[in-house]
Amino acid sequence: MNDAAIKMQNEIQPMAHAEFEQKLRSIGKERYHDNCKFHHLLHNGNLNKGQVQAWALNRYYYQINISIKDSALMSRIKDPDLRRVWIKRILDHDGRKNDEGGIERWYKLTDGLDLERGYVKSTDGILPATRFAVDSYVNYVKNNSLLEGITSSLTELFAPKIHKERIVGMLENYDFINDNTMAYFKKRVDQATDDADFVLNYAIKNAKTRVEQESVCEALKFKTDVLWVQQDALYHAYINGHVPPGAFMPEDFNDRYIEDK
Repeated sequence: MNDAAIKMQNEIQPMAHAEFEQKLRSIGKERYHDNCKFHHLLHNGNLNKGQVQAWALNRYYYQINISIKDSALMSRIKDPDLRRVWIKRILDHDGRKNDEGGIERWYKLTDGLDLERGYVKSTDGILPATRFAVDSYVNYVKNNSLLEGITSSLTELFAPKIHKERIVGMLENYDFINDNTMAYFKKRVDQATDDADFVLNYAIKNAKTRVEQESVCEALKFKTDVLWVQQDALYHAYINGHVPPGAFMPEDFNDRYIEDK
């Protein structure tokens, strides 16, 4: 068998489980948004309060759409066992008895940042790129295969690390941040770890062909793009100073430039 034939054969054969997992982790290492410059500024205390407000306000739109995305996904799941597992994600965000839920914990952040709750809930001030990115994620889960929809959540493999960095960095560097305002991230460290373990095992078990494995990799890449573009939009608007019409305008916007020009 010549080299071309061997290469073609390798491209057809499914990856071994270890190779498949390593490829997924490599995608996250390269493309996850903890590499984005805006996050480094946020965690290192280089933003002013208005810029942190803009981040929390825009991220809220992502938070409230997680349950919408998962509800759309569940409507397509025929396996009751899988539905019982997946509904936990909705309850984690929307809340259950004796647990206020992730969205309510996010209000602790926006309240602590002195953002009026009615304005936050309206989502009127979010950036157009935030809306387009998050809506595209919901539509992706609705329109792509169930395997792709489920495994687009593989970004959770990399979430605990960024949550821990955010908790430590923001508590150390901002006098307007405290344990109460960081409640969402403290809870998500364990939740995201459990969710990620489940989805990784699901991907390994259910992506049986090379084509299916590659579709999982592409789903993960798509989701990293969704997260990354939100950070790019925040940087363009609130660091470079190009806030689009109708978007949130911080009171201290004249102090937005944090780096030497």
